[in-house]
Amino acid sequence: MFGFKVNDSISLELLQLHHTEEIFKLIDHNRDHLRQWLLWVDKRKTSDDMVPVINHWLENLANNQGFDVAIRYNGELVGMIDVQFDWGNRAASIGYFLSKDSEGKGIITISLECMIKELFDTYSINRIEIQCAANNLKSQGIPERLGFNREGIKRAGQYLYDHYEDLIVYSLLKIEQS
Repeated sequence: MFGFKVNDSISLELLQLHHTEEIFKLIDHNRDHLRQWLLWVDKRKTSDDMVPVINHWLENLANNQGFDVAIRYNGELVGMIDVQFDWGNRAASIGYFLSKDSEGKGIITISLECMIKELFDTYSINRIEIQCAANNLKSQGIPERLGFNREGIKRAGQYLYDHYEDLIVYSLLKIEQS
């Protein structure tokens, strides 16, 4: 499947079992940062906890239900992108995270721009959706910069540890692609 160079500094590569330790270290070093928005962070206590997760990602890939890729910046793993397919509707949903130290460099925006083009052109997707926590303003800026339309709010759309978070729903259609 896939791996490609986005630009001279950024590349995307399929996450596989040999990335177990590396992806765990990324999560562990960014635990407090990621925990604000992602429920699964506390479930990843050791690199061994990543093995069934990566196996699940590979099963999704094998079943053509989606895939997960590493984002590398100057060779270093700094984040990931998750893509899930809804083939009946020719739609995909995208999730992502980036290390705290890598924010503000345009890495995720440029990576997603490349991923979106790939989904529309290679996978013939018609609609891409991104959901962001209503309080995560940095994350919301990404689909907004990429030309996504804000569709609305999923009230109490995600339970996060001890409270509900509203989710902002964004979408981009193939005909809107710039």
